[in-house]
Amino acid sequence: MSKLFQNYKRANLEFIKAEGNYLFDSQGRKYLDFSTGIGVTNLGFHPQVQAALQKQVEQIWHTPNLYQNSLQEEVAAKLMVDKDYLVFFCNSGAEANEAAIKIARKATGKQEIITFQNSFHGRTFGAMSATGQDKIKAGFGDAVPHFHYAVFNDLDSVKDLVTENTAAIMLELIQGESGVLPAKQDFVTALADYCQKNNLLLIIDEVQTGMGRTGKLYAFQHYGINPDIFTLAKGLANGIPVGAMLAKEKLGVAFGPGSHGSTFGGNKLAMAASSAVLDVMIEAGFLEKAWENAHYLQEQLTAALRDTDEVTQVRGLGYMIGIETTTDLDQLVAAARDRGLVVLTAGTNVIRLLPPLTLTKEEIDQGVAILADILAQ
Repeated sequence: MSKLFQNYKRANLEFIKAEGNYLFDSQGRKYLDFSTGIGVTNLGFHPQVQAALQKQVEQIWHTPNLYQNSLQEEVAAKLMVDKDYLVFFCNSGAEANEAAIKIARKATGKQEIITFQNSFHGRTFGAMSATGQDKIKAGFGDAVPHFHYAVFNDLDSVKDLVTENTAAIMLELIQGESGVLPAKQDFVTALADYCQKNNLLLIIDEVQTGMGRTGKLYAFQHYGINPDIFTLAKGLANGIPVGAMLAKEKLGVAFGPGSHGSTFGGNKLAMAASSAVLDVMIEAGFLEKAWENAHYLQEQLTAALRDTDEVTQVRGLGYMIGIETTTDLDQLVAAARDRGLVVLTAGTNVIRLLPPLTLTKEEIDQGVAILADILAQ
């Protein structure tokens, strides 16, 4: 009998080794990974990240944030994209979103934050309260007050909720957990303009969409906006726990000494891995190649599944893809795994694909063939 809480629905296998874009279980079976540990190992199990970790662990792996940390400065500079942001490092996406909520409230002196129905921002109390899904909150008592939920892709529903006490609007550009649902360009453009004109902070949750997942370093670059605050985690250190909240320099005064902190945030191992990840991603041509291959994956999926009655839509952006289906999701995930492919689910009827950005076209063809086969059956 397990000594662990049963809050995860675990498959009866254990991955004990990884090479590139493949996982190996304790029985020696090999799996092509189209899940990247829920959008975490965006580069696969990359030798450059491994080398950075090995080098750092031989030197020092932790110092408290009471001292200078040149690795934090290094990673922050690489995250900037020539913009005027400051960075707070933490350990997860939920922590990054907590920091975003706190700085928005403190910087504005206001409490209300508008998020969206079916959104997901994390499982700590603040991030859970920001989440627009009742099932995430069930059984935990009263949520943190002053969160309100607009209709995704509906600006009028946002305006209906704005009051003189509204501090910020918090948005996922692709709602991942609820079914891989992209925000519409005209909605995002109008929302950003509305926030600017009405002195509201715009927070973009890039925990899942960031770090190359959509074909650009950040999803907001596709939409031509510059948020006041955005958050990162998952793929930032390619599997080493890390989170980051970036806010425009003008908001920096809200986070003075003692205002917020994290014991392990920005530790040396996480920063060494993050720096190596960013070196790969900002290398000339890397993201362009990933975007090209992601487009190829979506084309191949659409073509292969076009005549499959059980598939109603293939959607997404870059390497963040949802396959909407009428077939039982648990059966599909198990069938894919039996054929050596690891995939995810989202919402109630979507197979979610979050493959590594390092996929080859041969690996794409392999994955598509497996998906087409199991969905046809």
